[in-house]
Amino acid sequence: MSRTKINWFPGHMHKAHKEIKEVLPQVDIIIEVVDARIPYSSENPLISHIREKTPCIKVLNKSDLANPEITAQWITYLEQEQGIRALAITTNKPEQVHQITKLCEQMLPNRLGQDKQIRAMIMGIPNVGKSTIINILADRIIAKTGNEPAVTKVQQRIRLPSGIMLSDTPGFLWPNIENVNSGYRLAVTGAIKNTAVEYEDIAYYAAEYLLEHYPDRLQARYELDTLPKTDHELMEAIALRRGCLRAGGHFDIYKVSTILLNELRAGALGAISIETPDIAIIEKREVEKILLEKAENELEKKKSRKQKFKRR
Repeated sequence: MSRTKINWFPGHMHKAHKEIKEVLPQVDIIIEVVDARIPYSSENPLISHIREKTPCIKVLNKSDLANPEITAQWITYLEQEQGIRALAITTNKPEQVHQITKLCEQMLPNRLGQDKQIRAMIMGIPNVGKSTIINILADRIIAKTGNEPAVTKVQQRIRLPSGIMLSDTPGFLWPNIENVNSGYRLAVTGAIKNTAVEYEDIAYYAAEYLLEHYPDRLQARYELDTLPKTDHELMEAIALRRGCLRAGGHFDIYKVSTILLNELRAGALGAISIETPDIAIIEKREVEKILLEKAENELEKKKSRKQKFKRR
């Protein structure tokens, strides 16, 4: 099945990226919230480029929806990078969320004391649960929450009960999602607004992945006597089980897509991870190759333009 490149970068996200870059020199530690089901795809590569040596806590939120064995692999993988600590949490358990402030203090012992204050910046892609985390850390309603991406649109500073000064930032995706699979995974988990993507296309991507990696979950959830062999056959089977049929016996592709994606996002199929560290290593190499080719092509274009200008 061919994949379409997904890009979604509203204007306020572009502004946020610029503001974050300006403020970062005054930040002691970065708290980046990622989706535990897709830590690589929900990690913003712009952040890794602009953080330099600033310590960073990778918060793998929604860990209750992710495969715990794969989440453990991710924590080991992420902490291989210097200055990075990783923490798996779910906002359903506030005590896990409060581990974030304790980890900040552990990583910055020189910033503890009455005359000093830890300056932290929290960031993450849309719909990753950042606002809920802030409200728990602050012990009051500070940030607006919602299942729609891009709820937070302006930066704000919050003094936490622990004494940490927390800068909140709007959730933003990067301007160009080079990795096609990452774009699809972001859409599957709901990080990209449904209006920005072809809903059915995303559901077929999810169906193909689930058939390969979680066939037993599909069979149990949709009470399938036999396991379908293709994504299309799976969608038809779910449509028959859930009554998603139109006149003439044709299945309602949009309705069955909605069912599959909503149930996957809600954890109705169980704890599922949609990527592993091994997948990330392979895809990172592919992205590096794409970016290198783009840079080389751009260089050739510049040389060509200069030659044309000289001829004039």
